[in-house]
Amino acid sequence: MRELKVIGLDVDGKHIICEGDDPSEKFKLRADERLRAAVRGDAARIGQTEIEIEASNMLRPKEIQARIRAGASVEQVAAAAGVDVERVERFAHPVLLERSRAAELATAAHPVLADGPAVMTLLETVTSALLARGLNPDNTNWDAWRNEDGRWTVQLAWKAGRSDNVAHFCFTPGAHGGTVTALDDAASELIDPNFNRPLRPLAPVAELDFDEPAPSPPAGETEHKHPPARSRRGKPPVPAWEDVLLGVRSSGQR
Repeated sequence: MRELKVIGLDVDGKHIICEGDDPSEKFKLRADERLRAAVRGDAARIGQTEIEIEASNMLRPKEIQARIRAGASVEQVAAAAGVDVERVERFAHPVLLERSRAAELATAAHPVLADGPAVMTLLETVTSALLARGLNPDNTNWDAWRNEDGRWTVQLAWKAGRSDNVAHFCFTPGAHGGTVTALDDAASELIDPNFNRPLRPLAPVAELDFDEPAPSPPAGETEHKHPPARSRRGKPPVPAWEDVLLGVRSSGQR
């Protein structure tokens, strides 16, 4: 077996140029997945063809649907599998419809409060809460995904000013539409019967006094208050001409 030495990469970027003992002899080696597997020491993939390796990298349809059903997006699954978005979309579409249907059913369920399920549905409760806070209930987005335990998590997303907000509920199908239970603080505030209060109450701001305080007296001294004395200064007497000439002051002293 002759030993080759790598001397560079071909201009096409797909082949490695090697040479033997005689520098005039050049060899071209394709840089495929099997070569990369050999460099990594991955013996399981060295004997595989390129088509077999590509097929093993791709998720099966059931795996794609399982990830979508658990809440992943089409783009996330495609990026994780290293495949085109179009391939994932073919198998994800029915599961996305299933998630949308679960979210729709959850809006007709009844929120569970401290004294039992509410009379109003989740959609009616959330709509009233958002309107009471001056928000548009039409600018909301509902989504749902199935957890490992088989239950559905429902997410409500809405925008308040520049902030994006989300609330999560646990949906349990059942009679009369089923029930939903709050999973976080945002969800608890939305189904709170006292929804007239703001989501984030603000403390009243005290009125500020910008007048400068009077200086405090030194320690050990008693502060005496005296009425302010009025300063009355008359005009200074004007000396006579002869006083100025002789250097005599207006008081008569020299």
